[in-house]
Amino acid sequence: MTHRDLKLIEKCEAKLAKRKGLSNDAPWVREATSDTYRWCTEHTKTYNEHWQEEGRPSPYEPFPPEEYFGHMFELFDLERIVFIEKSRDLMVSWACVAYFTLHAMRVRQRGVIFQTQKAAKVVQLINYAKCLYEHQDERVKAAFPLSKAMRAQPKDSLTFAHGGYLKGVPGGADQIRSYHPWGYLLDEASFVVEAGECYNQALSAVKGKIIFNSSAGPGWYADARHDVIRIEED
Repeated sequence: MTHRDLKLIEKCEAKLAKRKGLSNDAPWVREATSDTYRWCTEHTKTYNEHWQEEGRPSPYEPFPPEEYFGHMFELFDLERIVFIEKSRDLMVSWACVAYFTLHAMRVRQRGVIFQTQKAAKVVQLINYAKCLYEHQDERVKAAFPLSKAMRAQPKDSLTFAHGGYLKGVPGGADQIRSYHPWGYLLDEASFVVEAGECYNQALSAVKGKIIFNSSAGPGWYADARHDVIRIEED
């Protein structure tokens, strides 16, 4: 399929959505995307690579309606900067990605940067976002179309027609300097060598939300999380 064919398909999809009266102002769409908890637990799905071993009916399921997700999303709304100590089984990375995906999808020109130590992990986070977008109700997707078909999206980004975007970058403080996003996620911060410098760069570049998460390993992240100040001797 050529680039011209993809453009034609996108135009047809946009016209169909308009004909059906689908927009981000439609009451059903407003309700479905009104808050992150509702969207995650009722209107989209994650994927689980271990679904067969765990006896699940499908690899795709909504977020479990756990109370702590609601508290987490409320905290994200209230605070500009959030540090989270996480456990592998709590779906914290999924929750962070979901929060930022919904914001980038709903708000025009709202950009978000995902960063981890390695490029492969960044692609995984973007795949989380793509999964959440693809497994929404078709009415929501029609109200918030992508800039290009999903199969034509780069592996390290997801861009919406209204200019909102999610972009993944590998570790390194210099990676952030060329962006001025609304949101920034540093996933598994304990394993990012330059996490402290990434934080300093994010403070100046990011105008909205900054979220760091990781397990409580030793290093800058653990010190920052517990307000530990270390003075290096000459």
